[in-house]
Amino acid sequence: MDAFKTHRGIVAPLDRANVDTDAIIPKQFLKSIKRTGFGESLFFDWRYLPNGKPDPAFALNAPHLKGASILVARNNFGCGSSREHAVWAVAQYGFKAVIAPWVTREGTRVQGFADIFKNNCVKNGVLTVELAEAEVEEIFQMAARFKGMEATVNLEEQRVTLNIEEEISFHFEIDPGVKEHLLRGLDEIGLTLEHDAAIKSFESKHDNQMSAQK
Repeated sequence: MDAFKTHRGIVAPLDRANVDTDAIIPKQFLKSIKRTGFGESLFFDWRYLPNGKPDPAFALNAPHLKGASILVARNNFGCGSSREHAVWAVAQYGFKAVIAPWVTREGTRVQGFADIFKNNCVKNGVLTVELAEAEVEEIFQMAARFKGMEATVNLEEQRVTLNIEEEISFHFEIDPGVKEHLLRGLDEIGLTLEHDAAIKSFESKHDNQMSAQK
């Protein structure tokens, strides 16, 4: 997968909480045995009218959001089933990063992202950024005020910057291991292959020992 270091792109606001994976990529699109072609079906039931034409009332269909690559939503994004297709759809649409807030409800902290969705994002090179609720609210407000607003996501500095006249920045936390995965563009297989020589050496010694015992 591609390394993620710094990305600048248009911010697309999706003002919805608890967006589940069936909303991200409906079940009828899971029949494909390929890992490509899911981007056009992202948020299918929301993006399209029954006649198949784009729904002009859906936020992401707005002309000024064409080519958007940073998605901002409300809390608990990616909940529901564990389908990795949801992340494939997000990535293949063109989103490089997804921003969502953690919130506190009745003394309980609700995460910005469902755990399985978040882990699947790491495997596919998509950065999930979790900010405080007030910070995400400010992003929504700025996106509404500045149509087609761009932002820069800097993973090395762990910072999101809104590229408006008076820049606004937000720091985010991220697991060091996840950060390394994304910065180096390596999934679990890639990290394992870095130890290819040691693995082959172990296998060779093991085979020799087994042969000597016969």
